[in-house]
Amino acid sequence: MNLTHLSYYTSEQLQASIPNQQVCEKLSSLYALFSDSTRLKIIVSLLCQEMCVGDLSQLLNTNQTTISHQLKILKNAGAVTSTRKNKFIFYKVNNKIISQLLIHGVDFISSK
Repeated sequence: MNLTHLSYYTSEQLQASIPNQQVCEKLSSLYALFSDSTRLKIIVSLLCQEMCVGDLSQLLNTNQTTISHQLKILKNAGAVTSTRKNKFIFYKVNNKIISQLLIHGVDFISSK
């Protein structure tokens, strides 16, 4: 490929810097976790403290079915983990990088 208006990089350097399809799909899936406002609120809440569905439901004023559905998405993506304590299942954010992504996002929108 010969691109005509490149000033600094060659087309090979540009192509080498573009992630492959698998990486792009995984990144898209990661950022999609933040595309739902309920999931976003759940993540922020769980960054503060581990909670069960009932706690999240009451805190976010959202029905338990919706909370459970969103937690399932977050758990399947590996963003949250769960631990059973007696009859309750408690959830927490699995990786602190999630909080860094949110902080950078807030920084980005605040800089506009």
